[in-house]
Amino acid sequence: MLAWRCLLLLTLLAGIRPALAEPAAWAALRQDGAIALMRHADAPGGFGDPPGFRLEDCATQRNLSAKGRAEAERVGAALRRERIAIGKLLSSPWCRCMDTARLMGMGAVETAPAFSNVVVLSDRRAELTEAGRAVLRDWKGPGVLLVVTHGANIQALTGGQNPASGEIVVVRVASDGAVRELGRLPVPQG
Repeated sequence: MLAWRCLLLLTLLAGIRPALAEPAAWAALRQDGAIALMRHADAPGGFGDPPGFRLEDCATQRNLSAKGRAEAERVGAALRRERIAIGKLLSSPWCRCMDTARLMGMGAVETAPAFSNVVVLSDRRAELTEAGRAVLRDWKGPGVLLVVTHGANIQALTGGQNPASGEIVVVRVASDGAVRELGRLPVPQG
């Protein structure tokens, strides 16, 4: 019986953590110099890209679905509704990331090769992760740095769990250079 009660308590606490993480994430984004890492919105087809894909040809890549396009627009609307000041918007050069960033309507999007897909470029994973950390470490503001990238990149940067499509992971860079998660923002319901 004691084991059952402990399991029930742990289950309840696990359910509370995400509920608390969202307000913490919004609060962190209201601070100048905040950093938000966003996984591209829904792009069906698993991980990576089809064989023979070409980065310069979106027709050869996994792309956003209609659901993904709507998700990107809802995330942008939520950021505007919450009056989050985006100082810089960076994106992986993959089409699904660039499209997510553009559809959010948060301003000019800059291509950032440091956030290229670490699944597809697995031989460069350590190099790309360190380059991404350097970009985050150097960000001081003004406003929020919003990076649209791939779930595996966010996982590599934070050591945390792979975020859901369209999810934002708010982070800070600790004095030791580690990227620490402060909270998460799921895609708002439509």
